Amino acid sequence: MTQSLERKGLTISLPDHTQLPESNGEFVKNFHEHPQSIILTDSIEPVLQKIHPDKQYAIGQDSGIYWRITEPLERGAEAPDWFYVPGVPPLLDGKLRRSYVLWQEHLAPLIALEFASGNGDEERDSTPLSATGEEKTKPGKFWVYEQIIRIPYYGIYIFDTGELEVYHLVNGKYHQMKTNERGHYPIEQLGVELGVWEGSYQNLNQNHLWLRWWDTEGNLLLMGSERAEQEKQRAEQEKQRAEQEKQRAEQAERSQREAIPKLLAMGLTVEQVSSALGLSIEEVENEEFRI
Repeated sequence: MTQSLERKGLTISLPDHTQLPESNGEFVKNFHEHPQSIILTDSIEPVLQKIHPDKQYAIGQDSGIYWRITEPLERGAEAPDWFYVPGVPPLLDGKLRRSYVLWQEHLAPLIALEFASGNGDEERDSTPLSATGEEKTKPGKFWVYEQIIRIPYYGIYIFDTGELEVYHLVNGKYHQMKTNERGHYPIEQLGVELGVWEGSYQNLNQNHLWLRWWDTEGNLLLMGSERAEQEKQRAEQEKQRAEQEKQRAEQAERSQREAIPKLLAMGLTVEQVSSALGLSIEEVENEEFRI
């Protein structure tokens, strides 16, 4: 649905997410981005469902955030590799978003993450929008996120080195955060911490460095596959404990029955053996007759 804006007696029609390009035609930069986004989304979903029992939130993965009208249209968008927006419906008019349009949604993401294939210079670019309107270079991502969209938390993850930088918007300016004692960055509004984890994922058997979430006590937030594996191991351990308990009970019972003839041979009465072993008189007599 096109949104209209009245200015000085003129009606300006602004396009919505269905009328804006959802891609600028560029390739995804590497094979790391897709699994990295899945890891972040999958592991934080249980947290978001607790925060938003009404399910009013959105997660974007390499999706455009439109912040101005330009020609061509996609020049007025930035596409964080991963971002989360609280307090917005998951669907618009019953449809999945093709992009996130600020003049339609009116809410900024709480956090945006960029996965840098290079050294991070592109993601740190703070080139401002030209004041003259004669724009020769596109404004830098850092400047757009800080000055225009005003995203409270902005993270830059450099794949090649596993380095993570997180910036927090304070009084309109980004300040680089310091890690806590666990080497993580607290994202207070989410009640989680963001950091780097080394491990394998899917068919990538060799360990790699990945962005992961932790809770405020330092416990890794697990993906669905990890939670299922953990539950499988827990069930297997419980099965083993039950089997061991069964074996202990059977061994105790055998030991009791093996003691009956020995005690009777020592001259104890059936009643005395029954009392000593905690068995019924009938059980002792049956064992005596079986012998």
